Amino acid sequence: MTAATAASRPGRLHAWRMAARPPTLPAAAAPVAVGTALAIRDDAFALLPALAALFGALCLQVGANFANDVFDHEKGADTAERLGPPRASQLGLLTPRELKTGMAAAFGLATLAGLYLAWVGGWPVVAIGLASIAAAVIYTGGPWPIGYHALGDLFTFIFFGLVAVMGTYYVQAGTVTWFSFAAAVPVGATVTMILVVNNLRDIPTDRRAGKTTLGVVLGERGTRWWFAALLALALAVPAGATVAGAAPPGAAAAAAAGVLAWPLLRQVSGGASGRALNPVLKGTARFALWHALLWAAAIAIRP
Repeated sequence: MTAATAASRPGRLHAWRMAARPPTLPAAAAPVAVGTALAIRDDAFALLPALAALFGALCLQVGANFANDVFDHEKGADTAERLGPPRASQLGLLTPRELKTGMAAAFGLATLAGLYLAWVGGWPVVAIGLASIAAAVIYTGGPWPIGYHALGDLFTFIFFGLVAVMGTYYVQAGTVTWFSFAAAVPVGATVTMILVVNNLRDIPTDRRAGKTTLGVVLGERGTRWWFAALLALALAVPAGATVAGAAPPGAAAAAAAGVLAWPLLRQVSGGASGRALNPVLKGTARFALWHALLWAAAIAIRP
């Protein structure tokens, strides 16, 4: 390595930040915001369980990011042709052993939060926590990674939408309701939209690497329609809650979120591809958080 190369090489802190992928963290915070709003609505808000749920969710997301970084590299999915932001293992900034140690540490911290939440909420929280960690690992790791068999969207919708929202509500309220399920649906949709943009961008390279995402199965046109369908679902549920009288400001929240999403939909449906989708990916993550905050505000206001 030349002196110039060494000087331009990112430092260790930057390498770990790259592997942690901060732009993805809104996907972890969004469901906690909505689950907590449900608790506020039902006079069940509990600060410490809410904070523990947020901390655990963030740690799970970081651990999953470390896992994706190292396992995608080991399986040959991340190569020099990668169109997305560079990965730490791909560039040789962190070794697989270091990333696996970081993954274990992140999941260990999530487990500490889970132990407190299990003390608050009992055995269902243990089951949720173990299932969430297992899903994060087998997404790209193990002999049959779900992200390589077109199941990534489904698992993202379930764990980052339904499970995360209803789990956050459960550790505060001690129960789940049909409305908590309905409130989780748009969160699952918006978080899955982030993955859809990622998969749309990577369709060509994933095909060459033998990584069968839902994007590869649907093709570019189908994936663009899938993004639009998820957005429609995310906006329809809050609006429908207004009609049902469950969240009167829901329609306003949906309208505001729709304005924020319009530039993203225009780029995805307009044919943006390759590296041009990287800003769309970040924008979709921001949209997921803003949508969740607007939806949470609508929920917290009593009908």
